[in-house]
Amino acid sequence: MSRILVAATPVAGHHAPLLQIARHLSGLGHEVVFLGGSRFAAQVEAAGPAFRALPAEADYDDRDLPARFPGRAAVPAGPAQVLWDVKHIFGDPVPAQLAALREALAAFPASVVIHDNLFLGGVALSLGAEPGDRPAVFGVGISPLGVDSRDTAPHLLGLLPPADEAERARYAELAATMAERAVPLMEHLRGCFAAAGVTLGEGSLIRHRVQSADLFLQLTVAGFEYPRSDLPGNVRFVGAIPIEGGSGTGTASGAATGNTPQAPAWWPELARARAEGRRVVVVTQGTLANTALGRLVVPALRALADRPDVLVVAATGRPDAAERIAAELPELPANARVAGFVPFAELLPLADLLVTNGGYGGTQAALAHGVPLVVGGDTEDKPEVAARVEWSGTGVNLRTADPSDEELRAAVDSVLSTPSYRERAAALAEEYAAHDALALIDGLVREAAGPGSGPAAPGPAGTVSDRSDLAKLR
Repeated sequence: MSRILVAATPVAGHHAPLLQIARHLSGLGHEVVFLGGSRFAAQVEAAGPAFRALPAEADYDDRDLPARFPGRAAVPAGPAQVLWDVKHIFGDPVPAQLAALREALAAFPASVVIHDNLFLGGVALSLGAEPGDRPAVFGVGISPLGVDSRDTAPHLLGLLPPADEAERARYAELAATMAERAVPLMEHLRGCFAAAGVTLGEGSLIRHRVQSADLFLQLTVAGFEYPRSDLPGNVRFVGAIPIEGGSGTGTASGAATGNTPQAPAWWPELARARAEGRRVVVVTQGTLANTALGRLVVPALRALADRPDVLVVAATGRPDAAERIAAELPELPANARVAGFVPFAELLPLADLLVTNGGYGGTQAALAHGVPLVVGGDTEDKPEVAARVEWSGTGVNLRTADPSDEELRAAVDSVLSTPSYRERAAALAEEYAAHDALALIDGLVREAAGPGSGPAAPGPAGTVSDRSDLAKLR
């Protein structure tokens, strides 16, 4: 068996999939150490891996980002806030992250290091030594794949791929403008890497994040990503990590959030509604962007209040959900049910539609169950998720995080009345089902570790060895 060091940014949406990977590998007999946020220590140890806390300079509680990053609140949501986050939340900790990785490796000489795509200390580890002088390093794409490509729009703008040469040229101009605006960011990041003793070369952070890794494991299927003729050769689409039975709302597992949700008393109504021919519409704002439920959840409840053919489930991810919704919607519609944390893995098979702010994990979980979507979000990478839903034909992109009741009603009607949305979601569900992400990752880890790591656990045929070229990396 192998020794594996898993490192995760201390944010629930980053931590949760990395913990599932670590738990799976540990359960197969690998020795696994997990380097992450101190608030997750008990959850990691309960899952099986040994735990090491990030140093204070790289550790924080993502449930209260203003306490650690007070300047963030003044930055408008969208690309500006994303750049601020990359600079301070993900860039500034690089020296501490790299020091923690090296300290962990000195005590635990792992053959493979696995880190999420914004744990930039992992990028510094890759760039700081030649492959033969360090462990194999795997980056894990827990958000939409962002690589510079002539076949796509610049990342983070939420734009569809170019339809013609004129649009391709316009996107090239946009990319040049964004690169110019990102010069201060890249200078800042180069300073962070230099403080860690590592040179971050020319080019975008997007390129370095992906191409520095020996393998970059994107947690999706090819059908949910734009085709790229210039896709880097180290990228592997391994499929989505399934939501566990104890999961919360669709973006973070119960293990990550500290909740083990139970089915509410009204749960049997879901099956009855479907048996009666009613549609079950689930609406969620995830587990982090859920403080202002008036942005998506409350408008969805109002928009569908007069629909006797629909049962609406608001999965809020908040223990105070009822009080917060009542403050904006004093009279709950008769066809609405409100919950804090619900067993999302059991809810999705009963859903006909998911209305979501575009969390990457929750969106893919819905598609893995063949559930079409209505998506509206403007923070982090959510516009990119919404654009991929639109491009793949699996739902409606609202193009706003604050839709009106009328916009929501029209989008829900469109998805529920147009068979092609569910047909496309069902086709993608078959593609997800053909991938066992955890088994594929295990196989790649064993190949990277070399002789003595044991045979890979059984998985779908033709998905590991025929696409892996790790032998070239050793």
